[in-house]
Amino acid sequence: MAAWARAVRGLLLDVSGVLYDSGGDGGVPIAGSVEAVRRIKASGLKLRFCTNETQATREKFVKKLQGMGFDISVAEVTAPAPAACRILKERSLRPHLLVHNDLVPEFAEIDKANPNCVVIGDAAENFTYANLNEAFRVLIGMEKPVLISLGRGRYYKETDGLKLDVGAYMKALEYACDVQAEVVGKPAKMFFESALAEMGVPPQQAIMIGDDIVNDVGGAQRCGMRALQVRTGKYRPCDENHPHVKPDAYVNNLAEAVDIILQQL
Repeated sequence: MAAWARAVRGLLLDVSGVLYDSGGDGGVPIAGSVEAVRRIKASGLKLRFCTNETQATREKFVKKLQGMGFDISVAEVTAPAPAACRILKERSLRPHLLVHNDLVPEFAEIDKANPNCVVIGDAAENFTYANLNEAFRVLIGMEKPVLISLGRGRYYKETDGLKLDVGAYMKALEYACDVQAEVVGKPAKMFFESALAEMGVPPQQAIMIGDDIVNDVGGAQRCGMRALQVRTGKYRPCDENHPHVKPDAYVNNLAEAVDIILQQL
């Protein structure tokens, strides 16, 4: 039996590319993933959905997944925007937002007058030259610029193919303003530690399952977790030759991973 599947108390699941493929039509579930989530919950394992989704509020995002048949609630989701809001409040930061229109309500209680930082997320069609240049001007005008990024993914998969993610635009602002972004979502250690704390499970008893070799797998392993890469979503065969990150295992999909894990219980 698979050694990596032993002594597991909790699972952390990436969402896009593991549960479903997103798209302009809302997206489609990946085969077997709806039932896999049901089986995890029936097993008694702790479960946390860890997403860098920043194109919608958690409420809207969860409602979409529920409509696909997933047993999921807002309270089970660890996402970047709420974490960013906590940081903004703690440090009295007032953000200029370069985010998707549907994510703006997450920042409703945050003071945005006279910005002293920039928050960037997956803004999709809002990534225009004018909007990027406005964020650049806010940052370049600061003595000590603060750039907070809701993730640093390079690309993700939708039903019509791969799409540039927030990391590409984050890097552009870093370069132009000579600033190092503070990443709030995956692969930030704080993000994974927060999800583990919410489950009440130590890292050595948890497994992360994701489609991103660097942000899901690498980030989780740096926190002391085991991590699997699924061959769905943004996975590409060249991931299996990554020079720095080696998953504890590759699985064809979430359903296969759950089969193996539950056999060990």
